[in-house]
Amino acid sequence: FIDFDGTVSWDGVALAGMPAVEAKLQEVANEPDQSEVHIKPNKLVDYGAVAAVMASAQRLGVKKMGMVGNEQFVK
Repeated sequence: FIDFDGTVSWDGVALAGMPAVEAKLQEVANEPDQSEVHIKPNKLVDYGAVAAVMASAQRLGVKKMGMVGNEQFVK
């Protein structure tokens, strides 16, 4: 989950900055059969925060990534 202020939570636990986020993403990338990473942004979060997480995941080799909660953006 990416909160309105850019705070990233992993399984309900807030992570302390991008180094912690990237450590979690690296764990997933190192799995032989990778789990899917679900990204759920708060509708008020700056897109840059979401893009940074997605870019880090791609750079680190996360192959399965999906956005969840997109219905909040439908008007």
